[in-house]
Amino acid sequence: MNDRLPNHDWPALEPGWVWLCGAGPGDPGLLTLHALNAMRQADVIVYDALVSESILDWAPQAEKIYAGKRGGKPSAKQRDISLHLVDLARAGRRVLRLKGGDPFVFGRGGEEAQTLVQHGIPIRIVPGITAGIAGLAYAGIPVTHRDVNQSVTFVTGHDKAGNTPTAVDWAGIARGSQVIVIYMGMKHIGEIAARLIAAGRSPSEPVAVTTTATLTDQRTIETTLAHVETDIAAAGLEPPAIICVGMAVALRQALDWRGQAAGEAPRNLDPLDLRRPAEAG
Repeated sequence: MNDRLPNHDWPALEPGWVWLCGAGPGDPGLLTLHALNAMRQADVIVYDALVSESILDWAPQAEKIYAGKRGGKPSAKQRDISLHLVDLARAGRRVLRLKGGDPFVFGRGGEEAQTLVQHGIPIRIVPGITAGIAGLAYAGIPVTHRDVNQSVTFVTGHDKAGNTPTAVDWAGIARGSQVIVIYMGMKHIGEIAARLIAAGRSPSEPVAVTTTATLTDQRTIETTLAHVETDIAAAGLEPPAIICVGMAVALRQALDWRGQAAGEAPRNLDPLDLRRPAEAG
């Protein structure tokens, strides 16, 4: 396979610059071309826990520095990571900060970028595909569908201290968003589900939990708000995970394309019970 990039006016990663780049949710095929271009030029890559070796292999020339942060596990302090980026840039290195998903979607990219700018380091932001969209798509769940929702809310399941976010208006989200996508929510999903139910969501509302999104060992369970905590435990699921709440989950009965590629038949061709062809919508 020819791995050269097609002809284009590709930006140059210059010495002393830091590019904050999204590596996507895991599948190396979901890297953007700008991300690949950055990886081919970098002198040093500071990467997160969710960036796999198969992605890092695209940059054999670069020094690799691990800076992963995983909830409940020993990890580098955010301040130290940000200031290390400053030091690397000031040493004249071509620095790529490679983050899982998108750096500006629950990825601390905003904090790191602000630190760099405050220290006079030039930056470039390279967006990535976030797991809250791609992981669910790989599970056969569209986060928007005209017959289901005209709104979707992306929310984190823990705050800086690792607790259920008190600044999040869970009642407002429950009332105002037809589909809710929760990042980093497994630890507190019982409390989150209880808050959503207390605010009026049905205990029987469909919920999907997807782990190791977009990778070959991706797992997805379908459950309900009332049972999501116990079903996660029964299935032995471990983070990282994306949790989706809403009727969009029902569409997986028809759209589980990975299961169908493995020979499974669609479970229900009309999971919303619309009793009309999809193209008639």
